[in-house]
Amino acid sequence: MRITDLMIQETMIMDLQATTKDEAIDELIASLNRSGRINDPVLFKEMIYKREAESSTGIGGGIAMPHAKTTAVNEPTVVFAKSRKGLDFEALDDQPAHVFFMIAAPEGAGNTHLRTLAALSRLLIDSDFISQLMSTDTPADVSALFDAKQAEAAEKEAAKEKEKAEKAANAASTSTTDQQQNTSGVIVGNANSEDFVVAVTACPTGIAHTFMAEDALKKKAQEMGINIRVETNGSEGAQNVLTADEIARAKGVIVAADKNVEMARFDGKPVLQRPVSDGIRKSEELIRKAVNGDAPIYRSQGGNAKEEGASTGKISVGSKIYKDLMNGISHMLPFVVGGGILLAISFLFEQLASPENPIVQLLQTIGGGTGAFHFLIPVLAGFIAMSIGDRPALMPGMVGGLMAVNSNAGFLGGLAAGFLAGYVVIGLRKLFKGLPKAIDGLKPILLYPVFGLLIVGAISFYVFDPIFGSLNTWLVDALGNLGTGNAVLLGLLLGGMMSIDMGGPFNKAAYTFAIGVFTSSGNTDGAWMAAVMAGGMVPPLAIALATTFFKSKFTEQERKSGLTNYVLGFSFITEGAIPFAAADPLRVLTSCILGSAVAGGLTQLWSINVPAPHGGIFVAALANHALLFLLAVAIGSVISGLILGLWKKSPTLVK
Repeated sequence: MRITDLMIQETMIMDLQATTKDEAIDELIASLNRSGRINDPVLFKEMIYKREAESSTGIGGGIAMPHAKTTAVNEPTVVFAKSRKGLDFEALDDQPAHVFFMIAAPEGAGNTHLRTLAALSRLLIDSDFISQLMSTDTPADVSALFDAKQAEAAEKEAAKEKEKAEKAANAASTSTTDQQQNTSGVIVGNANSEDFVVAVTACPTGIAHTFMAEDALKKKAQEMGINIRVETNGSEGAQNVLTADEIARAKGVIVAADKNVEMARFDGKPVLQRPVSDGIRKSEELIRKAVNGDAPIYRSQGGNAKEEGASTGKISVGSKIYKDLMNGISHMLPFVVGGGILLAISFLFEQLASPENPIVQLLQTIGGGTGAFHFLIPVLAGFIAMSIGDRPALMPGMVGGLMAVNSNAGFLGGLAAGFLAGYVVIGLRKLFKGLPKAIDGLKPILLYPVFGLLIVGAISFYVFDPIFGSLNTWLVDALGNLGTGNAVLLGLLLGGMMSIDMGGPFNKAAYTFAIGVFTSSGNTDGAWMAAVMAGGMVPPLAIALATTFFKSKFTEQERKSGLTNYVLGFSFITEGAIPFAAADPLRVLTSCILGSAVAGGLTQLWSINVPAPHGGIFVAALANHALLFLLAVAIGSVISGLILGLWKKSPTLVK
């Protein structure tokens, strides 16, 4: 596939008028939107800025490559643009950007398209080619230049493959390291050099920087006379995966990545961990350091990512706790959703048949307290622990969570056990650090499991379980005996929290609290589930109503996106409102919080119970007052929709 099949001439901008980064992004997105290549410019812009937040796509050398992979894209497209004066794109070399490539890739883009985008990225390493691009005057000139360059690259590739085949035929015994190729999956460099390094490149979207870093490292290694093997972790997954033999022979390892890659295989090797941008712009420095072994020795102890002598970036205590908690919750949610929906269906069958019905018993066994729901707290605790102490902490964390379930310490005891297990394993690593190297292999398979389980189990048994068991019992009793006024206040709070950050810590805190009470009360009390479910359904429904009845306040694309929020809202998927909140946070968040709080409060005023942790309108029939539950959601949604529709400015006036 030709690059120009994606870089269509009608989207090219030969004289970009923007003077700032934000203006440049808007102008490029506008070109995509005019050509019909994207269906939701608001969402696409959000994803562009999400990628920019991870690291600037102004890669230096006068080039900027903003890109996103999202459902907002109809067809894979690359928008080419030139700015003669240049503008500040927050480039890595602090120099103005003159040449722009905005890459729009749809979710599930085909391998052919992804390979073509990779080929484009590799071309942009050539500074002479960039100079030629700057000299073009028309879109036709740009297309002709890319076609010629791609044809030239294809000819070189074919010649190298032919040479490789001839060498293999004439000298079958020649080892891979004696080859001097520059194709993916083959070692490149100097055929006679004994210096050999391996590298992994990766970026969050895997459609641009990954391959630019690969090509830059290969070219620089060839110039330096050093053999190199590069693995890429792109959108198609890991390609040219490094073998154990290659890693063992390498003098050093370069990991130029902005996302997690498999690291345990590099245990004991000098490893340079750098941003993917360094692979592009600092390839010579990385290769030289790797060859000289000038890098921290990487140690992987039972999956623990750690470098000797390496400094780590500091994050706030709150951010670290939130990250660890979210790791537990994200792994727990499939159990909540799968088990919860099956449990909800069982309740529906129970109303139609009887508790002794075989289908009811089957579904309740699979989804309930002896099935999926039995794993909620152990999984939560285990993966909180794993986020802190990695794999050695998973087992003691899960056991601590299970002990919390069995002792009635419940959700709170599970949380405590998870954090305890993580930090116990960190402490054990420090304690056993001075042991002889000969027994390093015993640490992850014997020392950490035995001592970790013993310490976590003992503290859980003698401290956490009694304390949190008593506290949990008091909490459930107190909530069950709340007067109507107090219950309404808590309902207002829980409902409003569901809209504060729509999937963030406030939302998860409210939902997790309701899950904790729900599981601790024998699956019979869904009062707080009613409050959080109603509060979480309001934001997308409010967006849908506002875009339907206040059409002049929204763009055409926003109105189309608003329709999907009806489905998302009915399904209790709060995240459907996020793109609108990102574009206009003050108005959207304020209006949604007010409506969600009202909906949550009404569920408690009317004593509504929803005995299911998920499902939205599809489990509403299980509520003790189904019509009142739907009415609470409707009132909250209308309030939020009206406030947003009346408050929001027309598209041309939104700041």
